[in-house]
Amino acid sequence: MSSGFRSFALVAVTVAGVALVAVSATAGRSEHALRICSDPNNLPFSNQRLQGFENRIADLIAKDLNEKVEYTWWAQRRGFIRNTLKAGSCDVIMGVPTGMDMVLKTAPYYRSTYVFVTRRDNPLDIRSFDDDALKHVRVGVQLIGDDGQNTPPAHALSNRGIIQNVKGYTVYGDYSTNSPPSKIIDAVARREIDVAVAWGPMAGYWASRSPVPLKLVPVQPQIDVPFLPFVFDIAVGVRRGDSTFRASLDSVLLKRRPEIQRILDEYNIPRVSTVTRRRSS
Repeated sequence: MSSGFRSFALVAVTVAGVALVAVSATAGRSEHALRICSDPNNLPFSNQRLQGFENRIADLIAKDLNEKVEYTWWAQRRGFIRNTLKAGSCDVIMGVPTGMDMVLKTAPYYRSTYVFVTRRDNPLDIRSFDDDALKHVRVGVQLIGDDGQNTPPAHALSNRGIIQNVKGYTVYGDYSTNSPPSKIIDAVARREIDVAVAWGPMAGYWASRSPVPLKLVPVQPQIDVPFLPFVFDIAVGVRRGDSTFRASLDSVLLKRRPEIQRILDEYNIPRVSTVTRRRSS
């Protein structure tokens, strides 16, 4: 997931940019505030103007807990958890993949996928990394960090020898610009690339706001062989050991599930079921 985000083998931890560091329960939770560790410039997830869907869901949770929301703002890059949750300055990270073992997770509140993004006026209809068209068009993929760490789509393309026609877009980007991960979606609209393979929540939000009509198609199958997932369950993360607090959050997430799903709809966040069958030929 994640900028990075949320990357389980990289992703959702990488698509939202959570760095891989150990987490320990070093501080107690505030009794009067829901203290959120969050990125100030990462729409559609969050920003300092509280315009992200994670900001909205945090408000729902706080209301049920009869608490106010307080934020610790920190760019979701290397050291994010160490400098926020582990440091005790906040107690909750919204939108972490359930495969992330550095925090204690709630039950997931949505499940999303990587998607192929193309212009609607482009006849391409790519649904799988086995589509031969990927060898002949300009393909954009998300990369994590300054060292260009690969996301699952980059691995899938490389495993098939599709390299020369691939362009990487870092999920960190120029942080002085608005929500830098969105650059890969802009590249499709501008015809800089023919197809992007991007994390669904980010792609769905920015594609719906593009002045050029764009099309999103979920990557199929959900897991590439031998084991490379493109679909991830997303949950709320707390410090290890905060099991009582996690139980409270689980209760709220279950109670507010209809409202949460409506928020995700408003932000055009693609969701998928547990099983997606391979498209028949």
